Formats: sequence, structure tokens, C-alpha cells
Amino acid sequence: MDRVALRGLKARGHHGVFPQEREEGQTFIVDLVLGLDTRPAAADDDLAKTVHYGVVAEEVVAVVQGEPVDLVETLAERIAQACLKHEAVEEVEVCVHKPDAPITVPFDDVTVTITRSRA
Repeated sequence: MDRVALRGLKARGHHGVFPQEREEGQTFIVDLVLGLDTRPAAADDDLAKTVHYGVVAEEVVAVVQGEPVDLVETLAERIAQACLKHEAVEEVEVCVHKPDAPITVPFDDVTVTITRSRA
């Protein structure tokens, strides 16, 4: 399976279990790896036979900016399902970063990574 990756998609969302997270929001960063067969698109040099990663990026940002959820796990699942709606995408790995998570000790990042497929 071939891979198309989008790294570092940034959007402001209001996800989290604490009232401050819901009210003020924070930046979420999303990395995607889309699994698909790129051979038909490459053979014909045809965008219609692959995934339009610009459209995927816009849809992922819309999910992050959309309806708030408590858990990063839920956000990752919603993003995965949006990606799998694209016909060419057979599998997706989603990594959601929450670098401003409300943690009381020094840290660099919090991530949740999931892999989903049509099967």
C-alpha cells in the first residue's frame, strides 16, 4: 500500500474535559498517513484517481474546529472517519497532538495515534 502523508495540520479547537479548555480553546496539530494505491493515478497522471490531500486537509481542520468533544481519542476517531470517506483511502493513521494540554508538570507534547481501515 502506498502512503500520502500530511504533517503538522494546525487548527484551534475547544476539546477537553475542563471548562477552561472548552471556553478558551487551544491549538491541536494533526499528522495523517493515508494508505491507498497510487498506481492508477500515476499511470494516467489523474488527480481523480487518487486522494486530493488539499481537500482532506480542509476537512480535518473543519473537524478540529467543529463540535467539541471531551477526549483526544474521540477527535482522532472523527478525523479518521472523515478521511475514510474518500474512496481511494483504504487506511489512515491519525496522530493528534495536544501540546497545550492542562498538565501540571513540564512536558513537550501529548499525542494520541490511531489506525483505521475499511476492513
